[in-house]
Amino acid sequence: MSEWLYHLPPWLLATVMIILLETISLGGLFLSRRYVLPHLHFHDGVNDAVSGTVQSIGVFYGITVGLIAVGAWTTYQNSLNLVSQEATAIGVLYREVNGYPEPTRTQMQTSLRNYTENIIETVWPAQQKGQIVDLNVPVLNNIQASLLSFEPTTESQKIMQTETLGAFNNLIAARRLRIDAVGTGLSPVMWSIIWIGALITIAVGFFFYIEDIKLHMVLTGLTAAFIGIVLFVIVINSRPFVGGFSIQPDSYRLILNAIK
Repeated sequence: MSEWLYHLPPWLLATVMIILLETISLGGLFLSRRYVLPHLHFHDGVNDAVSGTVQSIGVFYGITVGLIAVGAWTTYQNSLNLVSQEATAIGVLYREVNGYPEPTRTQMQTSLRNYTENIIETVWPAQQKGQIVDLNVPVLNNIQASLLSFEPTTESQKIMQTETLGAFNNLIAARRLRIDAVGTGLSPVMWSIIWIGALITIAVGFFFYIEDIKLHMVLTGLTAAFIGIVLFVIVINSRPFVGGFSIQPDSYRLILNAIK
């Protein structure tokens, strides 16, 4: 799928996709009625044969696209969960370091605020463009250095150190999963199946024997519009972190407001 489509506003993307399919379908209908259908021998039962073919193709295509749409929606929801997990990990780690003495506590809390601000202000806009910009490696290194340099002297400090290291590892894991998810999306093979299947599904309808071309155009146009809407749903869910309709960093903003 072309990258620039993901950067269109949702309403404009839906309009572009529907107009594209409408143009292809109505143009194909006009050409088929003018150059193909006159050379075919129609009879009274032709519509029954075409109807059976349309139903068969429609069922298989509907199942295929439906499964892909469900998969895309699942990917989107999983990505939302990854964002919530990372934001939660930031909040938990910030709370865990409250037990450390100064200046270690202030250093780590400042680093966590910088980490969250970097995500909101720099990392997220880059992700929405399909880019991975990682400014938080030095920040995480500072937190790790502060944790490893601290020597617990009491039993309670040892427990605190263990819990804090666990929270830090959870943050690292959540961050890694979120970065890996930025590049997720349907493969070119899957997009080929979707678009070729859509064109075949629409094209089969060209062979209905309908004398009134206006009625034929309306039926074909409605079919194309419905397929366009379904494909739009797949597009907006297939790249959860890319484009204007991508996941927003609201979870990080909530955490940042809580730890300031």
